[in-house]
Amino acid sequence: MKDSILSLLNSFGFQIIDGPEIETEEYNFDMLNIKESHPARQMHDTFYVNDKEYVLRTHTSPVQIRTMLENKPPMAFISSGKVYRKDDDATHLPMFHQIEGIYVDKEVNFAQLKDLIYKIVHSLFGENIKLRFRPSYFPFTEPSAEVDIMSKEGEWLEILGCGIVNPIVLENCNICSDDYKGLAFGLGVERIAMLKYGVRDIREFYKSNLDFLRQFK
Repeated sequence: MKDSILSLLNSFGFQIIDGPEIETEEYNFDMLNIKESHPARQMHDTFYVNDKEYVLRTHTSPVQIRTMLENKPPMAFISSGKVYRKDDDATHLPMFHQIEGIYVDKEVNFAQLKDLIYKIVHSLFGENIKLRFRPSYFPFTEPSAEVDIMSKEGEWLEILGCGIVNPIVLENCNICSDDYKGLAFGLGVERIAMLKYGVRDIREFYKSNLDFLRQFK
């Protein structure tokens, strides 16, 4: 599933990048406008390697921060890999795989973002899938939205988050927010696989249940 999504986004012109799974708080939170008071920074949400300096990354966004600091716009790249959060139930894992994309240029707007999301979703689930955008909040994008698709049972299911890159994040990366804008999106690979193949419990992917795994030869 990950390879399929990366191949699709690479065909759209996104460069694939990688980065460390152990991150500093600066790159994982501060540079992304996630304030000290944000609940995601608490011990009950994040795995700290030591006393609030290094963490197991909670998203792949720090890779994007590192890349923006080292390059100049225009730029379009995707980061993928393992991320870690203190969740464990039928729809959440303490370790899962995430893919995030970012595009920064002088002429970037929400209409372009919507067009990109439609192309991604239609490529993954077919042209007939219904989807909707819901206003949401993320510290690193503004405006922000979550995207839902309609299940076969007629229920709306969240599939990814997206938005226009917050000017504060661009400025943190030494990119002039008066001259450049950015769009960003992020999705969970296991969540996409669950929706695409009708898997009800995300933990099945890691139980080594041969009856389950043999379905996906």
